[in-house]
Amino acid sequence: MPSSSNSLSIGIGIPARFESTRFPGKPLALLAGKPMIVHVIERALATELGRVIVATDHQGIADVAREAGAEVAFTRADHESGTERLAEAFADIDVDIVINVQGDEPLIDPQAIKAVIAPFAKQADLQMATLAHPIREAADFEDANVVKLVCNALGHAMYFSRAPIPFPRNKDALESTDIQQHVGLYAYRREFLLKYSSLAPCKTEKIEQLEQLRVLHHGYPIAVTSGDFHCLGVDTPDDLKRAEALLAEQS
Repeated sequence: MPSSSNSLSIGIGIPARFESTRFPGKPLALLAGKPMIVHVIERALATELGRVIVATDHQGIADVAREAGAEVAFTRADHESGTERLAEAFADIDVDIVINVQGDEPLIDPQAIKAVIAPFAKQADLQMATLAHPIREAADFEDANVVKLVCNALGHAMYFSRAPIPFPRNKDALESTDIQQHVGLYAYRREFLLKYSSLAPCKTEKIEQLEQLRVLHHGYPIAVTSGDFHCLGVDTPDDLKRAEALLAEQS
């Protein structure tokens, strides 16, 4: 099995459900002539980090995933998050680290997937890591759909929010480089991934609708690597059109 330079065994999990309130059938929607989930699989395979496993409850998604070169783990339909879906998928798979690559991130950079595991080589007790990038558009600071975060001196997340953070009490003191936008790519120690679903949900998680706040609430640090990791998630048909335009620019 291929592995990272620090000899940790890696599994890349791609949670993909067919049902979606805003975009039913999203993983199978065509993007540049092939299902969106195929773009995600191809970018995950390009990392050569280890096994790529699509966790799904839908036969059509499973068939497409296998044809694209991924393994498939059938999971229950009632999971509340991709994290919980991956916990079921990796329950019997022996790896050290599980990377959660969202099935609606067809433009994810393979280098970003590699970057998210870097902190584990330096912190033996680290349980979870994620990515961020400096915010690009001023309007995104106020946009509730754009998740912001603040880190401490160790590079660990202090808080994630849909609100503008850090709030500029003195507007002249805040520089654009101080504002970090969260990238929804996660990596976990496998044992912690399996433990996550047993952690009680917290009030801030419910208020913000951000599952990673549960981890902070229970006292576990989340290491954050910041870089040029900007990507476009596809939540609506309009997002799909934007992704198609970006792919055309890259080709």
